[in-house]
Amino acid sequence: MPVLHVVGAGGGVSPLVADLGLCLVAAGLLAIVFVKLRIPAIAALLGAGVVLGPAGLGAIENRANIETIANLGLTLLLFVIGLEVNLKSLLASGRVLVVTGLVQVPLTLAAGLGAFLLIGLTGWSLIDSTYAALYLGVACAFSSTLLVVKYLQERLRLDTVAGRLCVGLLIFQDIWAIVFLALQPSFANPSVTPIALTFLGTAIVAGAAIAVARLVLPAAFHVVARSPELVVTVALGWCFGVGLFGANLATLAHELGISAQISVSMEMGALIAGATIATSPYAYEVVSRVVHLRDFFVTLFFVGLGMSIPVPDGADVVLLAGVVALVAVALRLLVFLPVLYANGLDRRNAVAVSAKLAQVSEFCLVICYLGLQLDHIGSAQVSVVIFAFVITALVTPTLFDVSDKLYLKLRGLMDALGMRSRGAVTEGEADHAARLVLLGFHRISSALLADLERLHPDLVPHTLVVDTNPAVHDAIRERGAQVLYGDMASVEVLRHGGVDAAEVIVSTIPDELLKGTTNLQLVKQLRALAPQATLIACCSKVSEASALRAAGADHVFRVPTEVALGVLPAIHAALSGALPSYLEAVNEQHGALEARHEVLD
Repeated sequence: MPVLHVVGAGGGVSPLVADLGLCLVAAGLLAIVFVKLRIPAIAALLGAGVVLGPAGLGAIENRANIETIANLGLTLLLFVIGLEVNLKSLLASGRVLVVTGLVQVPLTLAAGLGAFLLIGLTGWSLIDSTYAALYLGVACAFSSTLLVVKYLQERLRLDTVAGRLCVGLLIFQDIWAIVFLALQPSFANPSVTPIALTFLGTAIVAGAAIAVARLVLPAAFHVVARSPELVVTVALGWCFGVGLFGANLATLAHELGISAQISVSMEMGALIAGATIATSPYAYEVVSRVVHLRDFFVTLFFVGLGMSIPVPDGADVVLLAGVVALVAVALRLLVFLPVLYANGLDRRNAVAVSAKLAQVSEFCLVICYLGLQLDHIGSAQVSVVIFAFVITALVTPTLFDVSDKLYLKLRGLMDALGMRSRGAVTEGEADHAARLVLLGFHRISSALLADLERLHPDLVPHTLVVDTNPAVHDAIRERGAQVLYGDMASVEVLRHGGVDAAEVIVSTIPDELLKGTTNLQLVKQLRALAPQATLIACCSKVSEASALRAAGADHVFRVPTEVALGVLPAIHAALSGALPSYLEAVNEQHGALEARHEVLD
């Protein structure tokens, strides 16, 4: 028994906890080394799996536990993807998304199949059948949802033109993958029934989820809105509730006297669950809190995948994996790019989308494993796809980074091919981008919003309020300002809301009313998040002002001091016998106090 396994299993530790511990220790150690060497972090996770797996030390014997938790990570990933999918934004992409999504997989699969059939004519033993060429073509047709969304989130590109199209195309790819999985068992004798049942099940789950999301969920979220952590609990319950409903659809149908093998995977149910609440005001808060939990399980997914990497039977396996990776990247430029451009997308974004989607999908690993079980292909072809996934996973960060440079290099060729520039849509552009951000909505924000309406009405549509009290959100929106439900101490919430692009950010809540943070911590986070913004912070004590300025605040105010500065002239006027004329001047300039109309009155 390997020494590491003995160490992990000692002291009465359960096998599951021991295996998890070994995975995290190995991943943590390699992550430090790989990041220091500027190697993509995903390589550290895959490397940890290789070290612990059969190709390395063989420290983990029971991989079933890791695979179970990794599948949980994929479920949470698809839930978060669903939360990021604003159907209105996707549909706004129009023909570009819909037509490309419908034709991309069939065209890429056909091109990949043809390429590998031609390579097979050379007598390469690993491509000795049509099935082998088909599965290698499949590996080139689908992109990795896990990798693409991860890097879009990390680089804050989800809400860009290219980011939205990437997510939309990945959703279409998932639908095509469902079609392929439904057809796969009956390749020898194709049947329409499994496909019809799959789509029927998806439609039933989606319809039920939409109905409940509209009629029940808003009231449920409203009840727990004062406690953001409970919002996440309700959201996760919704995620797994919809997933379990889909997974047990056949059982429910049987109870109703309907004999049909109809079901929807947990992962697809999670995607549907997320999409049904994507437009909810609570979506950003859920994303900001679930994303860290998801990352934990995704870490285990990649470590588990690393443990799946076998010792190559020969150089042919690695060589063919490299060919598959090259073909996958090339087909993005030969198929994706022309189709996107033909459907109206500008050249720069067409190149960006094509480059970002240039990898083998983890979904293909599932398809290939099933192909192995159905005797369509052998273990050598499965190994090829695994290695191709690893190769493209390692180059994906580079492809994300060089997409703009790639466009500049391809521009001359595109001109020669007649793909003329038609003007790009500015990424991240919004009709009412937030220039001013008010963190928290209490008495100070209420007064500020009222004065903005009166003195600077043109700024109100460009003002964003970040707050967790939904009772006042509709009233704020009625004034014309934007509202983001979320914890203002969460960097993820602020990033999703575009706070990093604001010109002025005001922390309006004194420390005694804040929960789980302080103005000093907020200023430090904000200065790192938005280095160009002007930060205005609230302090409770005069002694706190210098620390806030040192942390990055451009201006510090204290409510009692501001009140004193406002009341002192009135006291002086009263002592001088000139209070009536003073009040008349103040009322003429600012309006009478009783005439003010604030949200919190």
